[in-house]
Amino acid sequence: MSADNDKKRSKKRYASSRGNKRYKGCRELEVGMQGIIITCNMNEKKCTSEAYSLLNEYADKLYGPEKIEDCDGSNSEEEDDAEAALKKEVAQLKKKGKGEKRFQALDSGANNVVFIRTHNVEPDKLVHHVLSDLHATKKNKSRNILRMLPVSGTCKAFQEDMDKYLITFLEPWFKPPNHATFQIAFKARNSSHNKRDDIIKAVAGLVGKMNPENKVDLTNPELTIIVEVIKTVCCLSVVPDYALYRKYNLQEVVKEDAPKADAADKRADQKATDQGDSADVVKAEEQTDKQAEDIKVPENDKLVEAATEDKK
Repeated sequence: MSADNDKKRSKKRYASSRGNKRYKGCRELEVGMQGIIITCNMNEKKCTSEAYSLLNEYADKLYGPEKIEDCDGSNSEEEDDAEAALKKEVAQLKKKGKGEKRFQALDSGANNVVFIRTHNVEPDKLVHHVLSDLHATKKNKSRNILRMLPVSGTCKAFQEDMDKYLITFLEPWFKPPNHATFQIAFKARNSSHNKRDDIIKAVAGLVGKMNPENKVDLTNPELTIIVEVIKTVCCLSVVPDYALYRKYNLQEVVKEDAPKADAADKRADQKATDQGDSADVVKAEEQTDKQAEDIKVPENDKLVEAATEDKK
């Protein structure tokens, strides 16, 4: 009986260890990765399949057909031993299966969110190319994908780590001689330690210190700084045409643009606004002003001190 019990225990341990290895082997979004965040409506499996198809279609146009890297570093000399040759072939097949592919779906850490890790691909350039074509052709090529957001850099989702990382990350767009009008799009998932207002003010303040010519524009900014926090990973990117491409929403960008109002309609709308007849318009303007105040770039400390001394 004791022998049977020992066998059962060993089987349980073996099964348990296999289960743990399988769980640990499941690749997850980590700091240091580049890729694409894709949001969907419930069906992540179909969303992932559509993402692979769509991304490969446009990546082939930009970079050419994919070439899977051969991770095997051994030479091609013939093996004298047949058994050794067979082992080598099996090892090569396993390594090829683990080769660095252009796109690899990982566990994002959030429901209805898929993270596609990229290799030898510029995610911001690729996503913009996809949206540009969909916007021009108005041809819907996906049913389950909602938004497609590039991730050009990642860091730990803690204020100190983000501040340190952003100083270098944002330089190509906002450090002299470069400057631009900008807005910040922030979203946190499965994270309770990141407050929206604190993150936005910190990022806006950093951009303002890089170059005073960088200005906040909530209506028609040249660039949008995307900050997506998932658990303890902060995903970052700087993208153009965020409003034009409907916040990078694939379902919205293919819709026909609303017809522009004619001159008579514009005059009527302006008159109603001037007379204060439209409460909705006033409310929207107040909300916009409040948002602008919330992310106003902090003034230079020396200027603040000077202003204080003048008042004294």
